[in-house]
Formats: sequence, C-alpha cells, structure tokens
Amino acid sequence: MAAAAATSIEAAAQKLLNPNGDEFDVSLLDDVITAAYSPTDPNRAMANKTLMALQETPNVWTKADAILERAQNPQSRFFGLQVLDDAIRTRWNVLPADQRDGIKNYVVGKVIQVSSDESLATHEKVFLSKLNLTLVQILKQEWPHNWPTFIPDLVGSSKTSELLCENNMQILKLLSEEIFDFSRDQMVTLKVKKMKESLNSEFSAIFHLCEFILEHSKHPSLLKVTLQTLQRFLTWIPLGFIFQTNLVDTLLNKFFPEPLFRNDTLDCLAEIGSLTDLEPKYDPIFCQLFVGFLARLGNIFSPETDLTQPFENGSDEDCIFIQRLALFFTGFLKAHLKALEGPETQQALMAGLFYLVRVSEVDDVEIFRICLEAWHMIAHDLYQTDVEFRTRSSLPGAGGMNDVLNLGAGASDQPPTNPATAAASRKFMYGPVLTGVRHVMIAKMAKPEEVLIVEDENGDIVRETTKDTDVIAQYKTMRETLVYLTHLNCDDTESIMLAKLTAQVNGTEWSWNNLNTLCWAIGSISGAMSEDEEKRFLVTVIKDLLGLCEQKRGKDNKAVIASNIMYVVGQYPRFLKAHWKFLKTVVNKLFEFMHEVHPGVQDMACDTFLKIATKCKRKFVTLQIDERVPFITELVETMPSIISDLEPHQVQAFYEAVGCMLSDKGPAVTVDRAELLEKLMEMPNRRWKMIMDQANTNVESLVVPNTIKEITKILKTNNKTCSSIGSIYANQLQTFFMDLLNVYKVYSERISITIAQQGPGATQLSLVRTMRSAKKEVLRLLVVFIEKSGPPEADPQAVAQGFLPPVLDPILGDYQRNIPNARDPEVLTLFTTVVEKLKGHIVGDVPRIMEAVFECTLQMITANFEDFPEHRLRFFEFIRAVNSHCFQALFNIPPEHQKLVVDSVVWAMKHTERNISDTGLNILHELLQNVGKAHNIAQGFYQQYLLALIQDVFAVMTDRLHKSGFKMHATLLRYMFHLVQMNHVTLPLFDPASASAGQTNPAFLRDHISSLLIQSFPNLTRTQVSTFVEGMFDLKMDLPTFKTHLRDFLIQLKEFSAEDNSGLFGEEQDAEARQQLEAREAHRIAVPGLLKPSEIIDEDL
Repeated sequence: MAAAAATSIEAAAQKLLNPNGDEFDVSLLDDVITAAYSPTDPNRAMANKTLMALQETPNVWTKADAILERAQNPQSRFFGLQVLDDAIRTRWNVLPADQRDGIKNYVVGKVIQVSSDESLATHEKVFLSKLNLTLVQILKQEWPHNWPTFIPDLVGSSKTSELLCENNMQILKLLSEEIFDFSRDQMVTLKVKKMKESLNSEFSAIFHLCEFILEHSKHPSLLKVTLQTLQRFLTWIPLGFIFQTNLVDTLLNKFFPEPLFRNDTLDCLAEIGSLTDLEPKYDPIFCQLFVGFLARLGNIFSPETDLTQPFENGSDEDCIFIQRLALFFTGFLKAHLKALEGPETQQALMAGLFYLVRVSEVDDVEIFRICLEAWHMIAHDLYQTDVEFRTRSSLPGAGGMNDVLNLGAGASDQPPTNPATAAASRKFMYGPVLTGVRHVMIAKMAKPEEVLIVEDENGDIVRETTKDTDVIAQYKTMRETLVYLTHLNCDDTESIMLAKLTAQVNGTEWSWNNLNTLCWAIGSISGAMSEDEEKRFLVTVIKDLLGLCEQKRGKDNKAVIASNIMYVVGQYPRFLKAHWKFLKTVVNKLFEFMHEVHPGVQDMACDTFLKIATKCKRKFVTLQIDERVPFITELVETMPSIISDLEPHQVQAFYEAVGCMLSDKGPAVTVDRAELLEKLMEMPNRRWKMIMDQANTNVESLVVPNTIKEITKILKTNNKTCSSIGSIYANQLQTFFMDLLNVYKVYSERISITIAQQGPGATQLSLVRTMRSAKKEVLRLLVVFIEKSGPPEADPQAVAQGFLPPVLDPILGDYQRNIPNARDPEVLTLFTTVVEKLKGHIVGDVPRIMEAVFECTLQMITANFEDFPEHRLRFFEFIRAVNSHCFQALFNIPPEHQKLVVDSVVWAMKHTERNISDTGLNILHELLQNVGKAHNIAQGFYQQYLLALIQDVFAVMTDRLHKSGFKMHATLLRYMFHLVQMNHVTLPLFDPASASAGQTNPAFLRDHISSLLIQSFPNLTRTQVSTFVEGMFDLKMDLPTFKTHLRDFLIQLKEFSAEDNSGLFGEEQDAEARQQLEAREAHRIAVPGLLKPSEIIDEDL
C-alpha cells in the first residue's frame, strides 16, 4: 500500500513539474499537499521536495488562478497565493503590462467576491487576510503611479456595502503598516517617499470615510476595524484631522464609555496623547483632552481603586485595558508634563499620576516597565529642578530662595508656611504621589546582578544559573529612579523602608519576595543619603537583618536572609569603613556563611568578602580600637578553618580578598606584609612541596591526572593572590620559581613525545589537554607577576636579570619546537607583557625572543584569515609592544626578518577582522614615527619600503572592506606624502638608471600615484586624478581637511557610489557616541548614589 502511495506521489510530482502541454492538474497538487502536511504520511519528505521544486518553477504563478479556484485543500490555496506573492515581489517589473493587469484584476475581484459575502468571509477569514496581503504587495509595486484611482475606488466601493467596507479598512490598515512601519528594508527611499506623499494627499477621502463610519455605522466589527485602522494613521496624518474635527470628542464621549470599543479607542487616544514636538498652541487642547479622559475614566474606576485583584481575576480584555492605560499615561506624561503642571490642570495631573501608581501596582512585568519609563522621567526631572534651585539659591544675593521654593536641605515634603508659595514648589505638589511611587518601587525592586540566590518556578531557593539581561536593565532604571526619589525626600524613603523591614521582622508581611525586594531597594540607594542619615538608617537595617537570621528556621529561609544581608552590606562600604565594630561583625558573619552549603550562599559570601576587602582594606591591616592585633593577623591564623568547606574557585576568591588587604602599603600600615604573605601561602606551599618531593622520587607522578589538576588549582590560587597583592608577590614566587619552570618543562616534553608518537590529533587527548591547561596556568601566573612587578620588591632591572634568562629556553624553546596546534597563545601574551613592562631593560633579549616566536607564528597565521585567531591577535600585540618600547631591537635582527616584520604589519592591516586591521594600522603609524626619529636607519627604510607602503594603504582604503579604518588610512597617507613633499626622503624612491635627469621624489610620486589610480579606476578622468593627487601633497592641509579631501575622492569612485559609506564617517559617529557617553557618565558622577560603590575610586587607597 505504502509503495503504491509513493508511486502515485512520484507520478503526481512528475506530472506537476513537467506538464508536457497538459492542463495543470489541481487535484494532483491537492494530493501532494495533503501528503506534505500529514505528519504520519511516509511520503511527506518527497511531497515537500516536490512543493519546493514547484515553487522554483518559473511560470508556476500563471497557474495561481486555477489553484485558487479549483483546489479542495485549503493549504493548496495558500500555496497558490504564496507563488503569486513571490512573482509580485520578484518578477513584477519584468512581466508584460497585460499580465500585470490580469493579476491585479483577478486579485481585486477575488477580494471583492470573498469579502462581499458574510458567510463566505467568516468561513474564509484566514484566506481573506492572506489575499489582502497579496493586494498590498501589488499596491507597493503599482500605486500611485500606475494605479492613481486606487484610494477613490476603495472609498467609493466602501459606501456600497458594510461588509466590503470592513475588509477595505483592513487593506488600509495593512497599507499604512507597510508604508510607515515595515518599509525601511523592503523598498527604496524614493518609492516610500512617493507612497507617503500619495497617502497624505488622499487621506482626506479616507478620513471622511472613517468619520462617516464612526458616526453612522451600527456594525460592531466594522466600527472596531475602523478604530484600529485610524490608530495606524494617527502617527503621521496632518494634525488638522485630529484637532480641527470632532475626532477626539467622538473617541472620548461616544466610544470610550462602551466596553466593546474601549480598548481600541484607548489605543487611538494613547497615540494622540504621545504626539510630541508640537507648537505651544496645541497645549490647551492636550490639557482639555487629559481632563476629559480622566472624567470618563472616573466613571469606570477611581484613582483609589486597587487594580491588583481585577487584573489577576479579570478577562483578557480587562488586562489589555490596564496595559493600554499604562501606555496612555506614560506617553501623555512624557510628551506633555510641563503643560499639565499649569494651575488649571494641576488637580487632573495629580489624579492621572495616582491612576498610574495604581496601574504600576498590578502584577505584570511588561506593564510595570511601561510605567517605570514615566516614573524615571518624572523623578529625574524633579531632581534636576531641585538641583537648579539649590544652585541658584546658593549664589550671592539669592538668600531665602530655599524657603520660598521649599527646596532646602532636609529634603522634606512638608508644605511651606506661606500657602501662596506652595504652588511654586513642584516638589511639594508631587509629594503625595511620590510617596506612592516609592512604595511601588520598593515592593517591585528588580534583582541586582550581584545576587546569586533566586526562587525557581517550583518555589525552591537555588543558585542562579543564567543572567537575565532584561532584569538587569530594569534594575538599573529602577535604581536610578529610587536614587532620585531618595534625594527628593530622604526621610520618606527611609520611613517606608524601615516600616517594611519591621513588618518582615514581626512576621506580618514576611515572605521571601518581600524581603528580597526590600533589601535590593535598600542596597540600591547607597550613596544617596548623607553620611549621618546613612549611619542612622543602616544601624537599624543591619541589626534587624542579623536578628532575623537568628530568628528564622529552615535552610531556605536562612539562605534568603543570608543573601540579603550580604547584598546590603556589600553596597555600603562607606558605612563599614566608618564603623569598625559593624565591619568586624559583618565579616565574621560572612565567614559563618562560608560554611553554609546551600547553593549560592558560599559564592555570595566570597564575592561580598572580596568586595568589602577591596573597599575597606586599610581597616583590616591597621590596629583598630579595642583590638589586640590587626584583623589580618588573626585572619591568616584561622584561615584553614574558615575556608575548609569552600570549593576551589571560592578558595581562590578568598585568597584574592586577603591579597587585596595586604596590597595596602600606606604609612599607617605597620604589619609585616612579607611575613603575612608567607603565612597566607602556607597551605598551597605545603601541598606544592609534597608534590615536588614525590616528583623528585618519581617524575611520573607529575603526569597523573589528579596531580596535574592539583597543580592547576595551586597555580590559580597563586594567580589570584598575585593579581591582588601586587609586587610583594615576588617573595612568594622566589620560593617555587625554578620548580614552576621544571613542571612546565616536564609537561612540554611529555606533550611533544605524545604528539611525535601519535600525530597532531594527540592534542585532543584528555591527558594532553589537562597538561596544556597546567602549562597555561604557569604562563598566566608569570604574566600577572610581570604586570604587577615594580619597586621595591620586584625592580624592573632585577626582574629582567633574574626572571628572564631562566624562562627563555623552557618557554620559548618549547613554543618554537612544537607543532602549531600545541603552541599556546599565552606565550605571546607573556612576552608582550615582558616588553611593555620591562622596556629598555630587555632590548638585548628581544632578538632572541623574536627569533623564537616570529617566523613560526607568522607561518601559522598567514595561511588564511581564519585559523588561530588568538595567536594572530596576540602576535600583532607583541609586534606593537616591541615597536613601541624596544624599537632599536627591530634593527638588530637579520635584514630578512626586518622585511618579515614590515610584511606582517601590511598583512595585518589588510586583515578582515577589524581589531587586527586596526592594530596593523596603529603599528605602521608608530613604526613610521619611530623610523623618522632614528636618522641612522630612516633613509634606507624609506628607500626600501615607503613606496610599497603608500600603495598598500591605498589598496586597503579603496577595497571597500576597511571603511572603519578610514581615519588611520588618512593619517598614514598624509604623513607619508608630506614626508616626501618636505624632502625628508633624500634617497631616490625610483630607479636612477631609468629616470630622466632632474627627477625628484615628489615629482616621481605624483606621476606614480596618478598612473596607479587611472589604471585601477577607469571611470575617473585625468583632471579628477590630478586634482586629487595635488591635494595629497598640499602641506597646508591639516588632518580634518585631508580626510575630507580623501573622503570626497572615495565617494566619487563608482565602486563606492552605490554603497553605504557611513563607515567613512565612523570617526565622527564614534566621537558623538563618546560625547554622549561622557555626558551620561558626568551626570552619574554628579548625582550622589548613581554610581555603584564598586565604581567609585577611593582616593585614599
């Protein structure tokens, strides 16, 4: 049976794809489509393949009418529409006029046929909507130039039948969406412009049709679609249609009160309310609209109504209504807040804001995020006003302004004593609303990034596995809003938070979510209070939270409270620094949490400990009141028991924190840092010594997988300690430096032997990968040590003499000898760091380093642009470091290697990876500048390379793949052309034997570049080229003028003229983005509390 079916599908496919002059058999198509859409049909794959092949058949669209008329399977008809759509989109302009008219007339006739019959339109609803989309595709091709009567025809036919009218409204809605919303990527700009102009000029007829329907129709579905269509038009229609007609009145008084039309009407009103950048003459109209809307809304519910239950238990329509209410108020307030603050509408504004508070309270994230936009804007605006008045009042001769405007210190919302001045105070006017907003913000605070413990969908407390970027963005906006609200009235924020905390402690409002949001809110306003206010507030908060931790039973409860304690204390380093007793209590509590095995608690404890150690390090290394010794002395003594339950990565974070404390070498620090470091590293050093003792007896013990993993853990601990403690780590490194290199050597040799025996594929073996990870840790530790090295413990000269010679053979030799896949890019990072840090102290060693890494790496990365991406970036960073800090060494290497250096730089700037091409351009610029200063080598370098470099930069600039590097292309060309023009190049760039008498470098370069450009770009005239080349030699041109000259030339080129050339203006765009970022950062710095404590640089540390 299955075989017979397969044969029939195959035969059908054959007949459909090769009709041989027979009429197209729609019933066969039905069979194929039935098989394709049946999940259990064994011939489904073959049927799908047939449909794809049929779709690609050039003239299949000519069968669309037969398919649409005769197909029995609904999916067959959709297939017919699909092929027709494809033909309209891709072949319309090559079809003969009679075929275009035939398609157009057929589609229009079919639309009218289906939409004029009520039962057919209902039954074929999906088909009709697809048919409408096909008609819109035709309109995008034909209207207005080939079908100027479309709008009048549509409007005329709408008046003949309400059913037809309803579908015509759908077509108009789709047309508006296509032109104004989705056209950017699908139609050329000129076409979109013409269609917009046509729709605008003919909108009068459309509007009058809508007006007529809204006034006279009793057909609910027609009225609904008319309102929806109108909403699409409201963003772009001339304002006269909105404000000089009865439209607003009709919407507000006829349709908004009716539940059936309420949501669509509210959509229209939200669109009108959010219109911005209008003339001031429209302000009274918007105020009137707002007042009228509130009157109508008041008939539905009052501003005091709690919407949380109606939203939770209401219908979908109720939920949509509340969401659209949020959009209406947010859009209206963002566009017209200042206009609504006038005396006549103040009361309505406050009522509207209270409505928005109620809407903000409903349990829906998307609705809250809509409302949050408005609250952030209002809080920021009020804060700015507050600051401006305070600044002005502090100027000479402005005494008493604080009292008049009620904007003085103390930040209270109490009304001024003189009622006449109350109206002048925006802050006072908004006071009651802002209290409601504070309640909402605190109750709905989003989770900060630092909190790792969350409640999952099953109600269990677990460690967070992924970051939710939407929640992080929401937290950032909420945090800023709450900071502004705290500045506007610190007392109110504090009293709300403390009341909510009391309700947690006494159990009346206890829940994980309530405690979480409260503590996240408390942590988010760090820095927004004065130091005295913060002290009073935090003493209560920390005491209550610690008490709550003792009071509550159950692992999950304790985990939630612990995470909140850790988050809050981590946000207030200023308070902890000023109150040692609290700081000590908090740190000891963190040590307790480090034994709590609930997922996430230990991670947060270690993260918080590191955060506190970074910000309060001096407190731990100096003697505090009532203490016998500095805290760190006791800490290193008791450390084994503190970290006994931690995982390896947590132990490493702990070592980083203690290293951070020991990095403080200020004058007040009297502890012996070297002795404490030795004590700190006792545990890893003891374990390291045991491993080395075993290796001395039997070197094979080093390649046992568990031993390799143990070594890797010890190295990671050392790495973290070194990164935080700084140059004093030299004392620790000395204790096992030679062992470290021997371990590296053993692993290198073992890897090489394995590869020799088993071939290049051996790099994927588990043991080889484990050994390579240990080697990488050795390299990372050495990189960090070099980065952190410095006097007095690790003087550059001492490091160059003591550190470098032993490292060269085990690391460099291994890199050079190994196969490409076994070479670690960290080796290049290490020697880049060595060159950058030790500079002139290692000039003599650079040729040896280059000999080992240069040629073998170049062979790896020049085969193509894809392989070994890490090596290629690290390699060019190494070249750049040598060029910047040990330039002379580049000319102490053999001449063939010098050429390789220049070739590699040129190769880098031709790279399609932007960061590599940018690095290449920067290296070349620095190289040319260094050569210019080295008179002994400059002329030889110019004679050998300058002409080729100019050609290479031109080639990269005109290849259309490197537009982002335009600024540096211009900088390099200007530098090189001006070198020649100013006669700084004294040796000939040409062959003197074949040159005419009196030939000069500037004249030769002019002719050479002109010939090159005429050959490369035949569309350019000699005059264009001559003008361009002369400009290149113009010494009066500064860099901006030179760039404009180059940019104009590039845009003339045929290859560039049809492209997006925004990349050529990248520098200006980057500068604008940078200015905006700097302005934002300056604002964040200016507002106390907007910067997180971790972002604030402590000047005293």
